[in-house]
This record gives sequence, structure tokens and C-alpha cells, in this order.
Amino acid sequence: MSGARRHIVLVGLPGCGKTTVGRLVAGHLGARFVDLDTSVAERAGAPVERIFAERGEPAFRLLERSEMLRALLGEAGVLAPGGGWAAQAGNLEAAADRAVTIYLSLTAAEAARRIGPSGAVRPLLAGKDATLALAELLAAREPFYQRCQSVVDVAGRSPEWASTEVAKLARSLGGW
Repeated sequence: MSGARRHIVLVGLPGCGKTTVGRLVAGHLGARFVDLDTSVAERAGAPVERIFAERGEPAFRLLERSEMLRALLGEAGVLAPGGGWAAQAGNLEAAADRAVTIYLSLTAAEAARRIGPSGAVRPLLAGKDATLALAELLAAREPFYQRCQSVVDVAGRSPEWASTEVAKLARSLGGW
């Protein structure tokens, strides 16, 4: 797809800003924005929390993978999958030809602070200490996140700053 616009796929922990930054990046680029959790919920006819509770994480991940593949076939845009998407076997590779993958990096403690009380409704954090749960997720997912084409350290940074950096990367790596 040399020369053609490529999707921008933002990955990272819950709380890193995939959705907030993604919307801002889409605005900078005049592109569409797709929140994969929203797409999955719409297609499944149930909120993500209910999918996790009733069908389990593996079923959610299959739905998420399907929605990502569908989004990748559409017009280039900014895509924000769930925090675990990149850590599922084959997902980063499946996106490689059509997308630039960007890891929004921050510490588990900062992710927990950003999420605040809303972390209680996130399926993998519900009923747990958010900082500890996010530290465990980061330890498991970091090797996958690091395989992204670029990393933007968003720790201590505003969504506006992060979106400007990601838009620069989109222009240089994604043909925007």
C-alpha cells in the first residue's frame, strides 16, 4: 500500500488515551475515527461489560478481531481497539499492511489515575486494585505493544500534545 493512506491504530493500556487522542487525531487529519469497543457493542447488541460477563474474554476478542478486520478494509482512519487487542496472536501482523500501529505508552499508576472511579466498570479491572491490575496487564502486554511501528510516551502529557505527535507520525508513516 505504498503511497496510499494507511490506518492509524492506537494501542496501549486502558487509560492511555486511545479514544480521546484518537478522536483528536482524526480531527487533525480530517479522518474517520472508529472506537472498536463501540463497534463490537453495536454489532453484538450488548455492551462490552455484558459480553465479557456472559460470553467471556475469548468471545469478546474474537468479536474485536472481526471488527478490526472490517475497519481495516474500509476508508483509512484512526482506529482504537481495546487495550488487549495488540496482545492477541496475529492481530498486529494482520494490520501491518494497512495500518501504522502506534503505542501510547505510560505507567500503570498513571493509567489508573486517569481512569479513576470509571475503572470499576472496565471488565478486566472490576473489583480489583486498578494500579495492580494495570501493572499485571502492562507486564503481559508490553512485549506486544513494543512491536508497534512507533511509540509515543504520553506520561504526563495532555491529549492535545499526544494527538499532535500522533498526527505527525501519521503524516510521516501513514501517507496523510
